[in-house]
Amino acid sequence: MEKDVLAFHETMDTHEMINFKTICLVRSKLMQGICFDNDLKALMQKDVDQSIAAIEELTQFYTKARTQH
Repeated sequence: MEKDVLAFHETMDTHEMINFKTICLVRSKLMQGICFDNDLKALMQKDVDQSIAAIEELTQFYTKARTQH
């Protein structure tokens, strides 16, 4: 088996992690709009920034994803 290619279960796990981080990103962005506490807004912005970085890192694995046998 090739080492530069993700297995099917690794591709699926990567997809699930990207979905989770996307949900985290959207939730934090939406909650910032209704939050009045500046400290909490700053914490949510930090989560947004970290989620964006995680998504960018995870999407790099899609180039190695296996989609067919």
